[in-house]
Amino acid sequence: MDRPQTRFRSQLSRLEGLFPGYRSEIVGGVLLMSPPAGAFHGRTVHRVWRALRAGLAEQWAFLSDVAFPFGDDDELCPDVAVVPRAEAERNLSAYPPDLIELAIEVVSPTSVHHDYVTKDRLYARRGIAHYLIFDPYRAECTVHWNPGSNGYRGRDVIPYGKPVEVTMDIGAVTIETDELPVDRETRTQPLDR
Repeated sequence: MDRPQTRFRSQLSRLEGLFPGYRSEIVGGVLLMSPPAGAFHGRTVHRVWRALRAGLAEQWAFLSDVAFPFGDDDELCPDVAVVPRAEAERNLSAYPPDLIELAIEVVSPTSVHHDYVTKDRLYARRGIAHYLIFDPYRAECTVHWNPGSNGYRGRDVIPYGKPVEVTMDIGAVTIETDELPVDRETRTQPLDR
């Protein structure tokens, strides 16, 4: 896999260190800053990461909260992005989105619209074959595949308690959801597709 050795420039890198603990993304030209998401978010990311590590070959690595500039108006930081290990080991602050084999987001109370609607379109337009959304508030995982110009044309909703199975060109993974945390107390914004 030959990739240009150009260092991607992140607009977000200018904010590095100014807002400790906050996650920043640029979506549709708007800077979004999210406060720390809470324990359920971190526990979900950790368990998903472990399942990916068990299922994928050594040449694949996982990045979290690293910038992927999609263009001037969109710079996303997936909760987990599966990329080639050789690229991840370059230790950059930004990577080309074309490296992403699988994008994963874990919903927080303020990210519902962006995770389900905006990122669906952005990841699909970029040709990222699979996009997973883990939602601890609805206790389900949405699996997206078959990217198109207006979003993913394939979508399955898997309730927590059933395994999430994803078959990719780079391998197959199974993520058990029966132990993922569920938050039934926090109210999230309504989903409008």
